[in-house]
Amino acid sequence: MTGTFTTRTVDVATGSTETMHDLTNACSAFLREVAHGRDGLLNVFTSHATSGLAVIETGAGSDNDLLAALRSILPANSQWQDRHGDPGAGHDHMLPALVPPHATLPVVGGRLELGASQSVVLVTTGRDIPDRQVRLSFLG
Repeated sequence: MTGTFTTRTVDVATGSTETMHDLTNACSAFLREVAHGRDGLLNVFTSHATSGLAVIETGAGSDNDLLAALRSILPANSQWQDRHGDPGAGHDHMLPALVPPHATLPVVGGRLELGASQSVVLVTTGRDIPDRQVRLSFLG
């Protein structure tokens, strides 16, 4: 049987503050539509230079802890050589080096195979782009 590849983009309104947006439901809905019970891989990708993707527990404080850790590691100040965007925004362009812009996840029986407390989230620190796109691609 030949594998299939299906892809589409999801629009995400991230606003003008640092945020984490849970994509788990969007990923699951996409797989219900295209996986048809097959095993495979889901690749999630964001093409924005100031965002990344994480698999993390949400709602119990870990999401806030991740944002706090990023503020500590990547402070919004003038130390950065990258002067693209708003003043002090150079740290935003370092985010994808720590929180990569992609995640590849197992799909078993057409369902996303995550742990009980895991969620797929878009992490963004950039304040200059209030709307993002995330590409979901299934290979199965």
